[in-house]
Amino acid sequence: MELKRVVVTGLGAITPIGNDVDTTWDNALNGVSGAAPITHFDASKFKTQFACEVKGFNAADHFDRKKLRQLDLYAQYALVAAEQAVKDADLENDGINKNRVGVIIAAGIGGLHTFEEEAGYYATHEDMGPKYNPFFIPKMIADIASGHVSMQYGYHGPNYGVVSACASSTNALIDAFNLIRLGKADAIVTGGAEAAVYPAGVGGFNSMHALSTRNDSPETASRPFSKSRDGFVIGEGSAVLVLEELEHAKARGAKIYAEVVGGGMSADAYHLTATHPEGLGAKLVMQNALEDAGMKPEDIDYINVHGTSTPVGDLSEVKAIKEVFGDHAYKVNISSTKSMTGHLLGATGALEALFCVKAVQNDIVPPTINHDPEDQDEEIDYNLNFTFDKAQKRTVNTALSNTFGFGGHNATVIVKKYVD
Repeated sequence: MELKRVVVTGLGAITPIGNDVDTTWDNALNGVSGAAPITHFDASKFKTQFACEVKGFNAADHFDRKKLRQLDLYAQYALVAAEQAVKDADLENDGINKNRVGVIIAAGIGGLHTFEEEAGYYATHEDMGPKYNPFFIPKMIADIASGHVSMQYGYHGPNYGVVSACASSTNALIDAFNLIRLGKADAIVTGGAEAAVYPAGVGGFNSMHALSTRNDSPETASRPFSKSRDGFVIGEGSAVLVLEELEHAKARGAKIYAEVVGGGMSADAYHLTATHPEGLGAKLVMQNALEDAGMKPEDIDYINVHGTSTPVGDLSEVKAIKEVFGDHAYKVNISSTKSMTGHLLGATGALEALFCVKAVQNDIVPPTINHDPEDQDEEIDYNLNFTFDKAQKRTVNTALSNTFGFGGHNATVIVKKYVD
């Protein structure tokens, strides 16, 4: 069976550094940090009091009151990003066979705010007996964003959510890629959404010592590959891509941003939350993605790393890159856009894949910010090009994006310039 080619024809994003794709991309190229003191709740008693929140978002601008009763914030973000992507791809017109269009939107956690509100309400009203909002379950569950998007546009193709912690939306992209190249769908609206900047999210990650506690300087807290890195900065938002079968896209005259050429998956099989210290799972997932794409390490120009700014995670990923890419590791650009956006958990893979698409489209690599040349980790090889401080122009024919999740879930996707 000959596999079909898959291209990207639409993009949408609502992020801590912009409420659309163009703003997000421009701010990423300019090294703008999205970190600031938390506004969603009073965090004054928490070890971490800052996050990368979406800014200037007013749900009433997008949804009526009746609809809002059904939507957790993470689903609101998903619907807004999906609307941008669908419009960008012109995937609403009457010529589309909606039975052949699917939706796969991932979330690592889902409706945490809804769960926290309902659990808190019951805990403080026990004398009333169990009394829950009828929208509690359908607002909370991690698959419901996909359901809302499909209902919004009448897409009847494959429809589900993916949950693999921080690898969730990269897994969603890989699933969409595989379904399309196998001929199971003509197009899939895919990506991820997350909104976990609430007491349970921040407090839970704090209890694991996973978050940075650099409260005196939030904007510089996410500092991948620096010796003083002390944890990730939690973020929120959504990124959505329209993946489409090439001939279907060409037949309707769709613009094509890039081609998706490979995806890899692996497991660390090591620890609940920590990556393997030698990067064994990270090494395997990149090798699997390269094999799937029919590529050699020398074909990659840019790696958007998982790069969360955690002591063990950053180091293990660097080790894996050096093993997989050998001498070529010194010729690729590497950057962690989490230094600007923070870690969007289940949505992070889709956003970083979007950054790879934009890098391929524009021949420029976004930077890793917040690195002080005097803050060097003796275990990290700084002869590698981490794209510190400033975006770098270069030919980017092919880009690779890594995401790793709690539970040892690893996923990698590869995109390249589209050539007919």
